[in-house]
Amino acid sequence: MSSIRLEKLAALVKESVSSIITKDLNDPRIGFVSITDVTVTPDLGHVKIYISCMGDEQAQSQSMQGLSSATPFVRGKLGKALFLRFVPEICFIQDTSLERGSRVLTLMNNLQQKEEKEKKNEKKHTVGNKKKNTKSK
Repeated sequence: MSSIRLEKLAALVKESVSSIITKDLNDPRIGFVSITDVTVTPDLGHVKIYISCMGDEQAQSQSMQGLSSATPFVRGKLGKALFLRFVPEICFIQDTSLERGSRVLTLMNNLQQKEEKEKKNEKKHTVGNKKKNTKSK
């Protein structure tokens, strides 16, 4: 199967499932979720949908449980939206890459601020030492 067709199908699945989640699912466990990525196997038999959930760990867990229980419903709606001979199996996977990226950026910013403070302290010490050296001559 060509990769272009798989990419187009993944984009269509992403759009369709996003619409199904926002418009058709009424499960109160599902909070604010967004689809970050969709991968389709070459045989079109399985689709992995990567979900980013907002909120604390409990809210994220509840959202994923709600999506897991709604998988047959989502698959049925997806079958009506897509014109495929077979509707692929759906697997929702929690995507934590955004959280990890945010944590890495925070660590990098903290490190940069620490280095800037150290440079300022070094400049103060070197300026103070130069003044002492010029007075002693």
